[in-house]
Amino acid sequence: MTDQVKNARSVERIIQGQAVMDGAGVKINRVLTQSLQRRLDPFLMLDNFGSDQANDYIAGFPSHPHRGFETVTYMIEGRMRHKDSAGNEGLLTNGGVQWMTAGRGVIHSEMPEQEDGVMEGFQLWLNLPAKDKMRAPWYRDFNGEDVPVFTTAAGAKVKVIAGRSHGVDGAVQREVTEPLYIDVDLPAGASFDQLLPEGHNAFIFTYRGAVELGDKAVASGRMAILANTQGTDGVSVKAQEASRFILIAGQPLNEPIAQYGPFVMNTQAEIFAAVEDFRAGKLGEEAQA
Repeated sequence: MTDQVKNARSVERIIQGQAVMDGAGVKINRVLTQSLQRRLDPFLMLDNFGSDQANDYIAGFPSHPHRGFETVTYMIEGRMRHKDSAGNEGLLTNGGVQWMTAGRGVIHSEMPEQEDGVMEGFQLWLNLPAKDKMRAPWYRDFNGEDVPVFTTAAGAKVKVIAGRSHGVDGAVQREVTEPLYIDVDLPAGASFDQLLPEGHNAFIFTYRGAVELGDKAVASGRMAILANTQGTDGVSVKAQEASRFILIAGQPLNEPIAQYGPFVMNTQAEIFAAVEDFRAGKLGEEAQA
């Protein structure tokens, strides 16, 4: 099966990320910021990290809490060790994906397991619907070879992390938010089409080379938000030069968003409860009957 787009979405706007420091001083390009959460619902945040300077990443992300959403970490290159309060532990390596559902609460750490070389990748925050925010935590590591990959006739190499592309199911499926998350390696001059449901919010982030969507160029390090134009059926991307980009799309929840740092709920009362549970050492405990 091949996705053929008949009426492609246009680029609504192009975003340049913000340089921030997170964890214990890791340098990050925060591409999807809090001001874009309503527009790109159900996605809450996208961080791009990449450096060959150990001082930029070596301090890592010591133990910290989460409640109310999912984190998806995709490692392009490097080694990162995950440990959490639910007893999970895993090593994220080249091409690997870590998918964690924080649910009612988890405390975890993400620490580099290398002292030199390149560390590059992405972390995406995906919101949970209100009915699932207090569900039991879930975690899974996927090695690079566990994530489905296919190559199109035009030579595009596509890694399917979540959702479905050209008839290939990704490593993870989610019913409510229906996320699509693909990494596309596109040769110079080649094009790639991806079907998208009309109501889904979608964006691409170019991290190698430069691509075109219609008459708009999206350079490396830029995010293009795709317009939600009625009657469109997907996106068509052409590489100006050998390029790589991620394409992310999902079904908006259209629910209230209340965020305080690593807690994302629907009301301020739920945020206060999350903070109190964390302070009391109860975050992630079994819900009381």
